[in-house]
Amino acid sequence: MMNFKIIGLAAAITGLAAGGAWAQAQSTNRVGAETDWSVFVEDNPTECWGVSTPKSSVNSRDGRVVAVNRGQTLLMVFYRPSAGAKGQVAFTGGYPFASGSTVNMNISGTTFELFTEGEWAWPATADDDTKIITAMKRGADAVLTGRSGRGTQTKDTFSLLGFTASVEDAAKRCGG
Repeated sequence: MMNFKIIGLAAAITGLAAGGAWAQAQSTNRVGAETDWSVFVEDNPTECWGVSTPKSSVNSRDGRVVAVNRGQTLLMVFYRPSAGAKGQVAFTGGYPFASGSTVNMNISGTTFELFTEGEWAWPATADDDTKIITAMKRGADAVLTGRSGRGTQTKDTFSLLGFTASVEDAAKRCGG
């Protein structure tokens, strides 16, 4: 059962993604870049985020690698002071996840579970966000494995080079 906090988070992420996708394409709101991570800032409402795209993606079905069409795939940590969001992890796989499925996040051997709705996945609690961010600061890469509504398994590998500097910059810019 979805609670109001998660509904608010989903709405915030949807708004952020729309701004983030546009900002990445236009580079107008990009305020910094650290190796494989970038920092974006939006106004009205103020929100800041560190974001990265995967270094590699493997899509498979029935044990075979397959070609699939996916939208934008992003891993991000965002801050939105007006909503009390201080370091929330979010992942969009670029496709609708299978109903009721979860995304496995492996950060240098430590695993976390992200809950899904539509094309988005995020941790269940703020404590989980904190644990994931700590692991990301210490790790070399994050591998996210999900399953689409069509049964395709996706495995996206994100570099964590520049993660710490980017997420700290985003937090500073949004008072986190």
